[in-house]
Order: sequence, then structure tokens, then C-alpha cells
Amino acid sequence: MTDLSSWTPRPTPGLAVLAGTRVRLEPLDWERHGAGLFAAVGGEANAGIWTWMPVGPFPTPESLSSFLARAAKAEGWKTLVIVSQTTGEIAGTASYMRIREAHGSAEIGCVALGPKLRRTPEATEAFALMARSLFIDLGYRRYEWKCHRENEASNRSAIRFGFVFEGVFRNDMVMKGRSRDTAWYSITDEDWPKLDKALTEWLAASNFGPDGGQLRTLESFRG
Repeated sequence: MTDLSSWTPRPTPGLAVLAGTRVRLEPLDWERHGAGLFAAVGGEANAGIWTWMPVGPFPTPESLSSFLARAAKAEGWKTLVIVSQTTGEIAGTASYMRIREAHGSAEIGCVALGPKLRRTPEATEAFALMARSLFIDLGYRRYEWKCHRENEASNRSAIRFGFVFEGVFRNDMVMKGRSRDTAWYSITDEDWPKLDKALTEWLAASNFGPDGGQLRTLESFRG
């Protein structure tokens, strides 16, 4: 059994800029980020982003701003916007949720990726930056991912990133007029070194061909 007799609460995540090669993640400042964030994930054109989430879609900038402000105040969310290092364009957002500093545990959630970000190395780098900050910079022990049991894309993403499936909470929520069973996944500090190595190798420029396509899958780097 791990000796945690000297354990101390961890710092709160999501308060600093996380910079990568392709993207940087900035703590949400609606005055600076609001217009770009709404263009990326809000409005009728992006309603499909929110199909499987308990929240959204957001038809107006005000509705998105109000929701994020409430989540920050009531739930303690730390929301980051994902910005292209090349163009400076805001392409999506993700939040640290269910932050439990005393236990070194946090969840990544409300991941809303605009059309330019989905299924790209930039999206994977954004995930890697958030996880590295949590485990390496802040010393957390657990990182959670939760999604609708029927959301095939989100379940596949969790497995691709290396999260371990822990089970299903049946009848977990009443969501948009339907019952939601929630699938739970996690990465622990013991899991992270191997996953970090695989992410670093997958994101390397040498893993992408002239057309930008991957040469090897992320899963293959984990063996």
C-alpha cells in the first residue's frame, strides 16, 4: 500500500497558460476570448458539438458566457480555451472539473472542439498539455474522464488516450429528457509515465507524413 503519510493538498489546476508546439491553452477570460470561443463552438452551426453533453447548445454568446460563469462559480470549473500557435485562432475549449485538491484528483470535461480542431494533432496536444500539467507540474494522483455510455466517439477517445475503463453509473442523470448512464474512465499517476512517453512520440514531427497524416497510431506507441 502506498504511504501517503506526507501527502499535502495539491494546487488548483487551470490557472496558468499551457504552451505546446501546436496549441496553447489559456485560462478563459471572456472579454478576450468570448467572441472567438463562441465562433468556434457556439451558434446553430455548432449545435451538434453539444449533443451528448448535459449542457448546451448555446445559441448566443450571452448564453455561453452565462453558463461558463455559473460553472466556474458554482462548480469550481477551470475552463481553458485552445488557441492555435500558428494563427492565434481559438479552436475549442476544455475544463478541469470535479477538482479535489485534497485528494489530488480532477476531471477533464466539457470538451468542445470546433470543426478545425476535431481529429487533429492539435486536439491531442491539448489533451497532453492538460494531463502533463496535472501530473507533472501539480503532482495529482488521478485524472478522470466521464461520458454518456452511448457516446461512441467519446468512449473511443478515452481509450485512445489511455484512460482505463472503470465501469458505468446506471441512471446517473436525467439529461435533455432522457436517462444517461455514465461511463467512468481514469488515468493515475502510476499510469502516466508510459502514456506521456507515447504521447510525446506520437506528437513528434517525425510521426507525420508530408500530407499531415499520422504514420503510426497513438495506441501503437503504447505497445
